[in-house]
Amino acid sequence: MTSRPVGRAIALVLGGVLAASFALPAEAHGIKTVHPKAETRALFDDEAGGDANADDPAIWRNPGAPGRSLVIATAKQGGLRVYDLDAKEVQSVPAPAGPGADDAPGRFNNVDLVHGLRVGGARADVAVVSDRGNDRLRIYRIDRDRPGGPLTDVTDPGVRPVFSADQGEINEQATAYGLATWTDRNSGRSYALVSQRSRTRIALLELVTTRSGTVDYRTVRTLDLPSSFRLPNGSTWAPCAEPGELPQVEGMVVDPANGTLYAGQEDVGIWRIKADLTGTPQLMDKVREYGVPGTYDDATEECTPGADPGYGGRHLSADVEGLTLVTQRDGDGYLLASSQGDNRFVAYDRERDEDNEYEGAFRIAAASAVLDGSEVCDGAAALNAPLGDKYPEGLLVVQDGQETPGDGDREATGFKFVDLGDVLDTLD
Repeated sequence: MTSRPVGRAIALVLGGVLAASFALPAEAHGIKTVHPKAETRALFDDEAGGDANADDPAIWRNPGAPGRSLVIATAKQGGLRVYDLDAKEVQSVPAPAGPGADDAPGRFNNVDLVHGLRVGGARADVAVVSDRGNDRLRIYRIDRDRPGGPLTDVTDPGVRPVFSADQGEINEQATAYGLATWTDRNSGRSYALVSQRSRTRIALLELVTTRSGTVDYRTVRTLDLPSSFRLPNGSTWAPCAEPGELPQVEGMVVDPANGTLYAGQEDVGIWRIKADLTGTPQLMDKVREYGVPGTYDDATEECTPGADPGYGGRHLSADVEGLTLVTQRDGDGYLLASSQGDNRFVAYDRERDEDNEYEGAFRIAAASAVLDGSEVCDGAAALNAPLGDKYPEGLLVVQDGQETPGDGDREATGFKFVDLGDVLDTLD
């Protein structure tokens, strides 16, 4: 299971208890499945494993040689891992240390890509990463064949914390968490949308290149999502969590065609927001546990759920996690969401004119005795484009929060590679 702070573990316990008690939709009893084609080597969140913990992937397509494309993935305190399409590691990039021995170390949480950013006088694709430990963004230029590459750090040395005022606040770790990138088609400017851990805030940061060939950023505006909700019976509900923690956002993705941000508030549901963070957010779908009261127990550090008032959604079980888009040229496609509480992936219509209606769900199940499926999935990334002979219809990469590496009782995570054609066949 993915390592998470106490508050998130509480939410997972609550979600797991509730998921078992809900009457699932009829299709959940005969849920369709797809199988991975490959998996990365297991990562271990212990000293021997370099404190590496798989979290979030992004897929970079090599335009000149699609079969030599890459998957760039976060490993939290273990930094970044870069894989080829056989799921073999190409590069490992360490997370930077904290400024002092007693300060929080670097911890890479989420990653997304920006294509064609002008860096050092030339256009380049870059990977943008949220460094939760240091409350900063890290930016890496992608060059598949560069010696010592394919990633090169081009983060400006002077980048400032995203949310924190000083190192003391950074050490409290209400820091940069979820991340999605967006390039405004009207202005050509590129941005990162970054959520704040244990808070409801999302920040819009413009990426700014410097004359020295580095990349900086500046805050444009922020948006705070609700932390409590008025229910139809007139009562007010907030998700149960450790005192002082609010329902955070992690999984996010922007539809490039219309500049719509989809943001997963883990214990609440999926929000639809303008990517420039103007206008009024709309709660597109809710988790099943929405509205269920919970009582936090200091002794057990868990939440005891109360009676379900019946105001939740039908498709998602908390936490709602990795969001990704399957885009098609005609504007159609899918928004995929990891329904972490019941190990499913839920598909919505990409088109807003269709109000992002529910389209179906699937699980990623074991392909063999040695190639297992995906459970407790955090991050996901899809690319609907040919990637050589191995993935001619595209690729879906998902985090597996309960990897089974055959290495004793060590907690392990990893990433599964799934043929996107299989997913589309399942949904169609």
